[in-house]
Amino acid sequence: MGQFDPQPWKDPPLAGGLVALLDDVAVLARAAAASIDDIGAAAAKAGAKAAGVVVDDAAVTPQYVRSLAAERELPIIKRIAVGSLRNKFFIILPAVLLLSQFVPWLLTPILMLGGAYLCYEGAEKVWAKIAHHGASGAGEEKVQDETTLVSGAVRTDLILSAEIMVISLNEVIDEAFWSRLAILAVVAVVITVLVYGVVALIVKMDDAGLRLSQRSGAVATFGRGLVRAMPVVLTVLTVVGTAAMLWVGGHILLLGTNELNLHFLYEAVHDVEVAAHDATGVLGGLVGWLVNTVASAILGLIVGALVVLVMTLTLHGRKSKAAAAAAAATTRADGTIPAPPSRAARRRDAPADRAPRG
Repeated sequence: MGQFDPQPWKDPPLAGGLVALLDDVAVLARAAAASIDDIGAAAAKAGAKAAGVVVDDAAVTPQYVRSLAAERELPIIKRIAVGSLRNKFFIILPAVLLLSQFVPWLLTPILMLGGAYLCYEGAEKVWAKIAHHGASGAGEEKVQDETTLVSGAVRTDLILSAEIMVISLNEVIDEAFWSRLAILAVVAVVITVLVYGVVALIVKMDDAGLRLSQRSGAVATFGRGLVRAMPVVLTVLTVVGTAAMLWVGGHILLLGTNELNLHFLYEAVHDVEVAAHDATGVLGGLVGWLVNTVASAILGLIVGALVVLVMTLTLHGRKSKAAAAAAAATTRADGTIPAPPSRAARRRDAPADRAPRG
């Protein structure tokens, strides 16, 4: 007789393999969770470095919906936000990743071109305000069609988003390619939701105030105050947005020249910043930042004004000449513009062989 096995129920080899497999899955899950935590932390750190540009983006965007009907504000903001995501995922993210991987030296010149465009946008707004000051109808805003408005906002967003993504990239440049991709994708989504969520809240605050004003007591008083305050808030945001364009654009150029080994501008601003910091004690950090910001804005205004001048003498000048030539072609020798022909004259000049009606 064979020997009796006292443990006929002991685990077969398959069970041991399953336990080992589950152990491996648990290890992989923990590693994935740790990677997600690392990506989240890196994205938060990278996004925080771009906080100044995020504020700029949030300040610039409301000016694009100021002249719209209330019911069109949120749809337009949604269209701009979708355009911003397209900018980030289909243009900026592939470009910065490929450039950083293969030709990283190109990032700075491209970013400086974007900075010059921001300076141009800001300086053009300043010039338009000065040139039309006191003119009849100067307070009236030109109403643009929605497609033109969205296109302009998305173009400006492209520059600001590129700045945000490049700043974020600089914080994670030592990470592996796929980690960089994941971190920048998280930054792109979070920044877009944050910026356009804040913009939506800003532009709808007057509607909220109007609803509150229809109630009673302190709530109604608060609502009326909100309604009265929002035009002022939007005007301030327009000014802040224009200043931020000049500041961010000038700062991009300032840093870019330094990275291209043209150190004199950066060093001059840095020396003044350090002197202001050391001379103001506990307020040194704030004063130093203000010095750097003002210097960047002045540089942005100078560069932007030069670009506006060049554009006025070339592209805009040609458009003005073409418009003047078209107007002159429809003007009589005595300087008057002929009136359109009357209905009777059109009937008189009509072809005689036209078939009679009915």
